Amino acid sequence: MDTDVDDVAVDLRARVSRLLTEHDPATTPERDFLAARFDAGLAWVHFRPGDGGLGIAQSHQALVDELLTAAGAPGPAKSRNGIGLGMAAPTIAALGTEEQRRRLLRPLYLGEHIYCQLFSEPGAGSDLAAVATRAVPDGDGWIVNGQKVWTSSAHNAQRAILVARTDPSAPKHAGLTYFIVDMSDPGIEIRPLRQITGEAEFNEVFLTDVRIPDTDRISEVGNGWRVATTTLNNERVAIGSGAPREGGMIGKLTQRWRTHPEVRDPAKLDTLMRLWVDAEVTRLTGERLRQQLAAGQPGPEGSAMKLAFARQAQQISGFDLEIAGEDGLRYDEWELRRPETVDFTGRDTGYRYLRAKGNSIEGGTSEILRNVVAERVLGLPPEHRVDKNIAWKDLPR
Repeated sequence: MDTDVDDVAVDLRARVSRLLTEHDPATTPERDFLAARFDAGLAWVHFRPGDGGLGIAQSHQALVDELLTAAGAPGPAKSRNGIGLGMAAPTIAALGTEEQRRRLLRPLYLGEHIYCQLFSEPGAGSDLAAVATRAVPDGDGWIVNGQKVWTSSAHNAQRAILVARTDPSAPKHAGLTYFIVDMSDPGIEIRPLRQITGEAEFNEVFLTDVRIPDTDRISEVGNGWRVATTTLNNERVAIGSGAPREGGMIGKLTQRWRTHPEVRDPAKLDTLMRLWVDAEVTRLTGERLRQQLAAGQPGPEGSAMKLAFARQAQQISGFDLEIAGEDGLRYDEWELRRPETVDFTGRDTGYRYLRAKGNSIEGGTSEILRNVVAERVLGLPPEHRVDKNIAWKDLPR
């Protein structure tokens, strides 16, 4: 046994035990317990001390989560604040200043600040580097004008992560800067985008003379592409590698198979087993990827995970709809709702089938992710890009 790893596990068990003794989950209000957990360094053990962590390998987080879950302790609201916990927090922790980390991470973890992501734009398509939203210096801050689209949970958010163009004369990747935005600013207008499911989980967001203090700029001016890449790599890992064995879509399918013997035949069993094996391979690959992350931030390999997740979610939900027969065609919830949580696998078969169509778009389209895997993972020759060294203002749009 690795003595160092064993010593860390003993220390973590002692810290968890102390937390549970001093803050009994049965009697401590949820937010108070999360605050105590953050202050004890057990929120994200791989973050720096003082940022909700202990500065140890990320792989140790699983033990902390297991012990606290077994004790009935509450965890952070991942379903409500997936963007904050899975994307904003790792970015702020890696590239934010000490002041920003101290100010932003604790309320994020406690659920006081729900985050959304202001990246995509109507005129940029899948090319994030082509964004046109402008941030212009103004005293000790910035004035932002532009439009964002496909913004999940903007209607619930108190904060946003934003990529804006600060230097139109630089090539498109070089002229971007990354900010944290207060969504209560009066210059922000949020409009719902109705989806094929009938609800409006996504939004379009208009920014008109929105003022952002320079203290809410993450990293240097012009370094927005690097910061955004950190965010996107974390997003793709968070989307693509979160389900346990027989969790997510495959869990719903196997449950139907076990409880409805009338749907079974040899041909369908063959399809089911191929889908199950694919899902298990993806789960194990995700586990290995998370273990590799102990050494630092996720890399482009997360794109492969998200790509596989989207493909499998659509295949599995389609097969589930097929074997459900006429029950799968019933969908009685087609109404304009503004959900507080994002649930890829929730509700009935028809919802899962329709919602899965968005999985190959959100978090990076499958076409773009194939390019990322080909070029940055497999080392294949990149596509020819004629706009690489041309000033953004000179590019045709």
